Amino acid sequence: MAFTEFRPLAEKSLIEYIKATSVLSDKIGNNFGDLKIKEVGDGNLNFVYIVASPSGSFVIKQALPYIRCIGESWPMTRERAYFEALALREHGRLCPENVPEVYHFDRTMSVIAMRYLEPPHIILRKGLIAGIEYPLLAEHMSDYMAKTLYYTSLLYRTTTEHKRDVAEFCGNVELSRLTEQVVFSDPYKISQYNRWTSPYLDRDAEAVREDNILKLEVAELKSMFCERAQALVHGDLHTGSVMVTHDSTQVIDPEFAFYGPMGFDIGAFIGNLILAFYAQDGHADQMNDRKRYKEWILRTIRETWSLFYKKFTALWDEHKDGSGEAYIPEIYNNPELQLLVQRKYMQDLLHDTLGFGAAKMIRRIVGVAHVEDFESITDASKRAKCEQQALNLAKMLLKERKKFQSIDEVVLAIQQVQ
Repeated sequence: MAFTEFRPLAEKSLIEYIKATSVLSDKIGNNFGDLKIKEVGDGNLNFVYIVASPSGSFVIKQALPYIRCIGESWPMTRERAYFEALALREHGRLCPENVPEVYHFDRTMSVIAMRYLEPPHIILRKGLIAGIEYPLLAEHMSDYMAKTLYYTSLLYRTTTEHKRDVAEFCGNVELSRLTEQVVFSDPYKISQYNRWTSPYLDRDAEAVREDNILKLEVAELKSMFCERAQALVHGDLHTGSVMVTHDSTQVIDPEFAFYGPMGFDIGAFIGNLILAFYAQDGHADQMNDRKRYKEWILRTIRETWSLFYKKFTALWDEHKDGSGEAYIPEIYNNPELQLLVQRKYMQDLLHDTLGFGAAKMIRRIVGVAHVEDFESITDASKRAKCEQQALNLAKMLLKERKKFQSIDEVVLAIQQVQ
């Protein structure tokens, strides 16, 4: 069977596709007799299959020409698979310990084949709901973010290299426009896609739409999101885009990748940890009040930023005399000035992180595509109380982000809004 034009893969056609693709048939030792295929796509956009035989395994991900969770009424380019494969390979080159290897990409079929993250790997969000501690999470995520963001920025690269790759990833405009809509627009107006825990949050959703200061700040963030090509960001780095065990952390699903503000990635991850923090009271029971686990989440938030800061600035210091053209050595030529530049850069990045993280939190409560952390709380009134706390913190962080001087102040603010 030839695959010269796009068609959605089902189990039977997927087997034919693997047979026709030598790199994939070799991965399973050409053992089709004991082949097992399982569709596991629980995301919003794509089909995802686990393909396994006694000889080997891999994951097949296929982009559809529409948003899966909504249907054909919301068309979406299949080209997102191309940019996902590009980002996986680039981020995998920079941080191979935390990115699954890509085995095969087919642009015509919008298919990516990559390493299967075998059990006990689970989606981080599910682990957070279950109350599982991951002792290396902050270490691994700070490593991933420091390396992928530093090495794709002008701190390390020439403007020629940078603009070439910015131009390439500008092709992923449809996914970026989707983010613009669901993060920076829909929650602040009446939209058919918005939803919230009604009637409990009716007034809260209305308050978001009527908050002029909030809208001014969101406009500033949207402008930065659209205009600032700072580094190659994952573009959707929430806790559903990370798979974990106690000693492994793997970042997946960078189909929203583009050159944008670094704080959008860091904020997405930290913002989703904050959502997990506020969801814990909804998962508490007589056996476990989740208080110790909430303390672990706060430690992880603090450590993620602190370790990121340490690693990112260490890379900067290591390569300060290299080819990066953001701060050329002939101008920024003394330790005092270099320190001033670095401190301002990192302070601005903290503020960007808080702003984008807050915007991501707001959209997960009163916009489209909510998070399982809250959705799995069956008691609607209890769920709404958790969401309301998160929403109140997010609005405050977004409007007052530039007042925060350290991650410790942020953690204290989280603790106070309970």
